[in-house]
Amino acid sequence: MTGLPPLPERLPAPTTDAHTHALSTLEFSGLAVAEALAMAKAVNVTRIVEVGTDVESSLAAVALAQLFPEVVAAVAIHPNDAAQLADGLPAELDKLAAVIGSSDRVRGVGETGLDYFRTPDAAGRARQREAFAAHIAWAKQYDLALVIHDRDAHHDILDVLDAEGAPDRVQLHCFSGDAVFARACLDRGYWLSFPGTVTFTPNESLREALDLTPLDRLLVETDAPYLTAVPNRGKPNSSYLMAHTVRFIAERKGIDLGELCTALAANASAVFGDWGDGGGNG
Repeated sequence: MTGLPPLPERLPAPTTDAHTHALSTLEFSGLAVAEALAMAKAVNVTRIVEVGTDVESSLAAVALAQLFPEVVAAVAIHPNDAAQLADGLPAELDKLAAVIGSSDRVRGVGETGLDYFRTPDAAGRARQREAFAAHIAWAKQYDLALVIHDRDAHHDILDVLDAEGAPDRVQLHCFSGDAVFARACLDRGYWLSFPGTVTFTPNESLREALDLTPLDRLLVETDAPYLTAVPNRGKPNSSYLMAHTVRFIAERKGIDLGELCTALAANASAVFGDWGDGGGNG
């Protein structure tokens, strides 16, 4: 595994990577899923939420969750994929509907939402909204968490959620807003999930959003293989590297590191339901 960052210092209590793409680590870093999970356990990241972005990766996420007790799955058609489907969107939504509810290892619907950075055209954005509304309905129907992808679409994300009616549990994955947007999400009872970008020097507005996020609404994620935290920014990411982000957040918020780890694990269970850790606890 040449070029992979070294293992961080082990965290003092078990915690959870609330959003990752472990199945993509092989492509980006040569790290097989079983190795990635073992490395995560070595630093006390004992559970992960594996997230699909299309029908194929959603099925793979479910299969992974059935194989490893420390994994649960979230399934979806990513908004950028939905935007490209044109006439094929209804058929793909039908295929995804068959995945949702297929296993008790499916704990989330997502990542779904809106991405205006990669989809500037009105037709593509309309398809994203159609897919987003379908995903919201499934989360409510099956009592699953809704995992939201939001890029340059803060206002419209809230508009759609307000119009459709949000499910009971909503995770703002890879939170990218400022304190004002964070307040609007928190007032609606959503959980804010912070990746390694919160450690990047220019992102003070993101840290200000973190500052006002109460401990019981806070999640931490890798979004691996992307968004690797300082000091390994720019290198392939994996769940074991979440330890850097957790330490940074504990220092920023003035929270005992073990207390933060425990709270993050409890919050992940509150959002996705409880699940095993594959024997890595402690």
